[in-house]
Amino acid sequence: MGGKLLETLIGAVVLVVAVGFLGFVWSSTEVGTVQGYELVAKFDRVDGLGIGSDVRLAGIKVGTVVDQELEHDTYLAVVRMSVNPAVQIPTDSSAKIASNGLLGDKYLSLAPGAEEENLRPGGVIQFTQSSVDLIDLLGQAIFGTAQSSGDAGESK
Repeated sequence: MGGKLLETLIGAVVLVVAVGFLGFVWSSTEVGTVQGYELVAKFDRVDGLGIGSDVRLAGIKVGTVVDQELEHDTYLAVVRMSVNPAVQIPTDSSAKIASNGLLGDKYLSLAPGAEEENLRPGGVIQFTQSSVDLIDLLGQAIFGTAQSSGDAGESK
C-alpha cells in the first residue's frame, strides 16, 4: 500500500511541474492575443490566415488577428487586428499576408510608411497585398499562364 501512495505522490509532483513548465512557456513565448487598439485591413483573399495569427512588424510580433469577415458588397475579406498600443502605425503603412517558409503558417506583415500621422483605433490600412496561392504560382511557372485567380482584372 505504501508503494502505491509513493507512486501517486510522484505522479502528482510530475503533473505540477509539467503545468508549471507549460505556464512558463506560454508567458515567455508571447503566445496569445495581444491587447491593444484595433486596426482593419481589406484583402482580395486571406487563405491560411486565421483568428489568432500573428501581426508582425519587422519580424517582431506586435499584434494578433482578432476577426475576419466577408464584406458583402465588395466581396473583400475584412481582417481586424489588435496592435500593441506602444507601436504606432503610420497612415500610409501597408499590410501583406506572408508565411513562415514555403509551407509554414500565415501571418500578417506590416510595413510602416513615412507619414507623420498615425492610424487611430479603428483605422483602415489602405495598402494591402493578399496571400499568394502556391498552386497558382506553380501553374504560372509550369504552364506560363498570364493570370492567377487572385489577380482578376489585372493584366501582366
